[in-house]
Amino acid sequence: MSTRIAFLKGHGTENDFVIVPDPENAIDLPPAAVAALCDRRAGIGGDGLLHVVRSAAHPEAEGMAAEAEWFMDYRNGDGSIAEMCGNGVRVFARYLQRAGHVTEGDLAVATRGGVKTVHLAKNGDVTVGMGRAVLPDGDVTVSVGGRSWPARNVNMGNPHAVAFVDDLAHAGDLLSPPPFSPAAAYPDGVNVEFVADRGPGHVALRVHERGSGETRSCGTGACAVAVATARRDGADPTATGTPVTYTVDVPGGTLVITERPDGEIEMTGPAVIVAEGEIDADWLEAATSA
Repeated sequence: MSTRIAFLKGHGTENDFVIVPDPENAIDLPPAAVAALCDRRAGIGGDGLLHVVRSAAHPEAEGMAAEAEWFMDYRNGDGSIAEMCGNGVRVFARYLQRAGHVTEGDLAVATRGGVKTVHLAKNGDVTVGMGRAVLPDGDVTVSVGGRSWPARNVNMGNPHAVAFVDDLAHAGDLLSPPPFSPAAAYPDGVNVEFVADRGPGHVALRVHERGSGETRSCGTGACAVAVATARRDGADPTATGTPVTYTVDVPGGTLVITERPDGEIEMTGPAVIVAEGEIDADWLEAATSA
């Protein structure tokens, strides 16, 4: 292992990430190493880690290499692997632009949730084609303290439970995962969104992301919320042929979500690189083995 490892720090609506460029997939990042890097006191700090790898160099992505040169090997802050991260894709694309790998315009990014289409706009916003939502059948309930709410089961490549509440404070401190039932609905855990109305076509959310706790933003969660809100409001673009757009306020900013008549969902928002530096490999090795 080299003495130092390059890293960057970035965020999308304050959902923040440690970025580790590793085109040839040469850096070993076991869960303990990721958790150490994402630790906000003893490490760099982040809700998750973006491991930047060429698709052809990663066994999970080589089958997508013909469609997308780069693979977002995303990890949650606790080191666990996640299928997708919408804010992460925007920051991932911003890094590729900063590094000179891509320019303004369209590009494709491979993820465990499939290949995502990204557009880097001149005004700095990044739009991500998030794919289609899947709405599994069955009733789901989430709880906080003595309150319980029915939740909409929405899958955006990762699982979400969307609960509508009168006040976002009802979600409590979100330090631990909100209980849900039935357990069989989410065998691998779930991201839970609590949603309050702010006006026509406008909602706000708080989210507990599995493996990370409450975060300042969740891109796939904002998409799940927009779809769940549209269905609650009686709107289904695939049935009416009319796109539906929601403004979704997250604690770290605002995202704009559009569901198109073909079922594809687009998310638009900012992506910022705030710092870059080097990780001390001896520290990382010691932190990983501690």
